[in-house]
Amino acid sequence: IGAFEGQILVLGILFSLGCGDEMMDEYENELMGRLYSGVPYGKMLAVTSRGLCEGDFLERVEEIAAKGTRGILLREKDLDAGEYVELARSVLEICRRYGTACILHSWPEAARELGCSGIHLSFGQFLKEVEEGNLLEGFGTIGVSVHSAGEAVMAERMGAGYVTAGHVFLTECKKGLPARGLPFLRSVCESVRIPVYAIGGITPDRVNDVLDAGAAGFCVMSGIMCGSLWGFSE
Repeated sequence: IGAFEGQILVLGILFSLGCGDEMMDEYENELMGRLYSGVPYGKMLAVTSRGLCEGDFLERVEEIAAKGTRGILLREKDLDAGEYVELARSVLEICRRYGTACILHSWPEAARELGCSGIHLSFGQFLKEVEEGNLLEGFGTIGVSVHSAGEAVMAERMGAGYVTAGHVFLTECKKGLPARGLPFLRSVCESVRIPVYAIGGITPDRVNDVLDAGAAGFCVMSGIMCGSLWGFSE
């Protein structure tokens, strides 16, 4: 049993013993403080999802930016182009205020319109854009989602600046699909020179594992959009 699981078990025991709310709150606050006090936020790419967000979305984005995260990846695949541009405009304003990188997702035209130098694409969309010859120009950061070492190598050769590799651990976002695991992550990291960001089921107690496997950083979505596990307000 890992340290994190053990501490959660203690919380369960305290609850079963009927310990008072004050004692429970004190232990939980201490636990959460230990978990995220040493989190290297500078290695985190925060992936957004309005559907998972508890409370006001832009307030949560601002809270994430204020932590000094490596960047905020505005995913929001359900929006059409116009809706995405309007939301991206607000998120870019927040990110610029805090000096946090903002990377737009799936809409290179929106990024160009808003003067955003970062874009992230699926592997398939990346290949299509490169083949059409209309992607690389004007972007300082191009990220690509990959699911194998071979895809990572191709992405690097075609101009990607970083890749996200996953899903590494089991995650509700990919319900029913097996995790690829740390050996997969290590193979991706060893196959390319560009930064690799681990994605999928990353919790604070797993950060060191993915960094030890060679990842430059890690991505988190559900854990930062809801709950307080990563040190954000509920």
